[in-house]
Amino acid sequence: MSPITDFDSLRRAMGENSEQPEGPARNARAEHLLLEAEKLNIPLAVIEALGHQLKVYNYSSEKGKMFVPFARLLRMWDERPEDFDEYETHALHWVFKWMSAGMLGQPHIPLASIEKWLGEMEHRYRLAGHSERAVRSAEFSVAAHVGDMPRAERAYAAWLAADRDTMADCHACELHGQGWWQAHNGRDEEALELWRPVLEGEFACAHEPHTALASSLLPLLRLGRADEARAHHLRGFRLVRPMESMRGAYADHVEFCTLSGNEARALELLAERPAYFTDEGHPRSKLDFLSVVTLLMDRLTELGLGAGRVPGPAGRTWTAADLAPHARAQALALAARFDERNGTEYVSERARARMARRPLVDRLPLGVRPSGASPIRVPERPVSPGAGTSAEPGTESSGDVALPALLVEARRMSDTLQPHAVEAWAAVARAAEEAEAAGGDAVLEPRDRAEIADHEAMALGPGATGLFERAAELYTEAGDPGEALAARSRAAYVHALAGRVDEALAAVTGPHEEILALYAAGGTGLRQTASVLMARARILTRRVHAAGEDLEDSVLEEAVTAVRAVLALVEGHTGEDVRLAARAAEAQAMLGELAGHAGDVETAADLSARAAGAFVAAGLPWFAVEYEARLAQLAHHLGDVDGAERALRAALEHGGPYLEPVGRAQLHLQLAEVTGGLGRVAEAADHALEAAHWADEAGEGPTLGAWARHQLGGFLLRRGRWAEAAEVLESVLPDVTAGTHGEGAVVQALWWLGDCLGELGEHRDAAERRLQAAEIARHWPEQQDHATLAHLAASSLEQAGLTDEAERAYARAGELWRTVGDAPGLVRSLRARAWLTLRGEADPDGARALMADAVEECGAAVDAAPDGETRARLTAELGHTHRQFADLLVRVEEGGAADDDGETLFEEAVAALDRAIAAFAPLGPDTLRDRCRAELAAAWLEADLGRPADAAARARAVLTAHGEAPEEDEAARSLRGEAERLLNTVTEEKREPVEN
Repeated sequence: MSPITDFDSLRRAMGENSEQPEGPARNARAEHLLLEAEKLNIPLAVIEALGHQLKVYNYSSEKGKMFVPFARLLRMWDERPEDFDEYETHALHWVFKWMSAGMLGQPHIPLASIEKWLGEMEHRYRLAGHSERAVRSAEFSVAAHVGDMPRAERAYAAWLAADRDTMADCHACELHGQGWWQAHNGRDEEALELWRPVLEGEFACAHEPHTALASSLLPLLRLGRADEARAHHLRGFRLVRPMESMRGAYADHVEFCTLSGNEARALELLAERPAYFTDEGHPRSKLDFLSVVTLLMDRLTELGLGAGRVPGPAGRTWTAADLAPHARAQALALAARFDERNGTEYVSERARARMARRPLVDRLPLGVRPSGASPIRVPERPVSPGAGTSAEPGTESSGDVALPALLVEARRMSDTLQPHAVEAWAAVARAAEEAEAAGGDAVLEPRDRAEIADHEAMALGPGATGLFERAAELYTEAGDPGEALAARSRAAYVHALAGRVDEALAAVTGPHEEILALYAAGGTGLRQTASVLMARARILTRRVHAAGEDLEDSVLEEAVTAVRAVLALVEGHTGEDVRLAARAAEAQAMLGELAGHAGDVETAADLSARAAGAFVAAGLPWFAVEYEARLAQLAHHLGDVDGAERALRAALEHGGPYLEPVGRAQLHLQLAEVTGGLGRVAEAADHALEAAHWADEAGEGPTLGAWARHQLGGFLLRRGRWAEAAEVLESVLPDVTAGTHGEGAVVQALWWLGDCLGELGEHRDAAERRLQAAEIARHWPEQQDHATLAHLAASSLEQAGLTDEAERAYARAGELWRTVGDAPGLVRSLRARAWLTLRGEADPDGARALMADAVEECGAAVDAAPDGETRARLTAELGHTHRQFADLLVRVEEGGAADDDGETLFEEAVAALDRAIAAFAPLGPDTLRDRCRAELAAAWLEADLGRPADAAARARAVLTAHGEAPEEDEAARSLRGEAERLLNTVTEEKREPVEN
């Protein structure tokens, strides 16, 4: 920390302190600087230090400290106004508005004092000749705060009617306040239209668009514009997060998460700001914050999570059920203090209304990774039952009365292959157990018990062999030998699922022979026979899979024959029984699968499409999903991108509510990749967002969800939505790992994030991410990415003002460009180092040497170019390098670093520009503008060297080159305009009289 020895060092110190993060440390430094200013015995130094103190207090949680330094400033003004310069005079009147807003936020300041202050402000503004616009704006704030709506409307109208002058709030702040009033009165569309210029970046200031983005969240949700609301949250929270003074806007983001089904993220936001629970410097924003905390805790309690631990005030452990009444009591106590001061109940009414708000959407996926900071896991919202179910399985009453109805429903669902049939039979089993436990008679027949065991085995998977055998015994006891054989064949297939294909084949051989004999004798039906044949076909198909590259033709043919046997059996009967229709459809799909193993991808795709269509035609669309997903892969392999997209969309549609979350995530992720590849980036981002959401629901957030977020970040980047992309990519970095996703994915995420941060002006962080990516790529055999990242990191370091680090990074990038044989990259790194050397070390000779190296390297690359296209590209690069060399020479002269009068450097620069023109000229229209820019630069130098005729000739050459350019060609119009100005300039100089 440099000592304060004079006014200049004080100003430097205040400037440095202004750049520090908001908070008590910056405030304490401002207080110390005021003490140092008083030691200088310069009235203006004290005035500026007081103004600095006011500013840092205003942009912190200690707003209540503003009044003392302002009172001192006002007293100094009244006593000696001549001590104030023009800037500080303006600043003094400007912060009158801060005082008005600050008083409203402090309930201990009487309303009468605020009204008196408003009058004082109006009087002083009138004396200073200012418009009453800022005064009426302040009056509106007072009236709106106390709930005096008629006065607020009058003041609002007067505010807008008054002239804007230098005391009016900036456009961004004014539009935010006006939009807030429209939203407050239920006019959301009007509010968003007023905020639009702020939200789109036309107007901005220290707190905008931060507050406008926060204020827009609920209006957007209320209007059903969920995508915009999501975008505003991600973009706005990124702005608000580092600013301690924005507790009110922070509360808006917590509220948005609470009302959009993102309660877990709302808790994470609370955990980031523990001081917000207790900071007392601005009671009004504390009331906003505590009201939203109450809303969130009530919501969690409503969801059955009241006993879960939550972030709260320091000093104890909180649950949602504990924190809700605590926050409510504190908020209402604060509101009561405001109401007592104001003489109304308006603030309390507003607080209670905010605490009672209801969710606006059930669930709005945000795309960011859940951090896991909160110990509470918000449960999934229930999925409603699909068509064909009368109720959620297992919700019926148990006992003797319910059991017959449960049996009828379960049998109907299994006979028609409805989803949740297994769960329906589980409900039958529970009801039977309850009836038996209650002492009732045996109510289940052997057939019923057989079907219960059969479906329990289906749910069990690989460990179900014994249950299927038990089902077979019960079917035999029930007098159904065909279904018993079908159950035994299902038991055999379980062996294949566990990888024991030979054992499965041995086990299915007996049931297969027996069912054929039984069917021929009329002892069983088509359904049972088809079930056994299908089990055998499945096992043989598994054997094909297991063979891998060692597949023999005979094995493949045996599987094909078995599948065709199923088709031959059910042919002509699929319209009579949905189960038989399903067998035929599955057999088509299996033939397609086997065709794929034989290398016939087109037939595989055709048969998969037929199978999916057959399932849909049979009224079983949920079975089509697996084959439509497979069809999408086959279509992609065949280069049929449109076909792949159709198949994926059909799978999502046909899966409906029956798709498991992980399956839904996979389909959306594949659609994201397909639509992104087709250039439909906005749609791709939507699918990636959905994929991330469903991966989280499936518990696959760190794996499948991470990949979906990775893709989402890339798509948002391609859309130019830098802040949203940065939020998503930063959130996913902990989950994207080399072990799970590959080093390439890690590098790509860091690369994309660096690009986003660079666009957002966060150059230090951009450099850090790019350097991290470069360090990983350093070990790769192919070094092109390493070189690119090193160069990008150098650019970020340069933009961050870290000159020495940037120079070293450019040097490293140059070495890498040379290693990979990339001449343009090497040349650009040398040019960048030349400029850094001139700016950073003020070493003109070193800068010129580096630029000369760039020219030499580029010229050598042109000579060695292997083909015409490469030579043209390198020649253009050589032209740009000559042009930059000329610019550098001019900069050396203008910086006073030349040893002569500058004429020699200007002559060198003209020569360099002529070389640039010569390089661009043979390349034709593609470099015409570059050639003309070089020509104009040379013309101006010719004029400075006292050669107006040469300058004019160059200008006319540019006019001739662009004489026939269309009017809408802005670049050509700009070049023509500059050439005409130059001609006018040199013509006027020639007309000036020469003094004797």
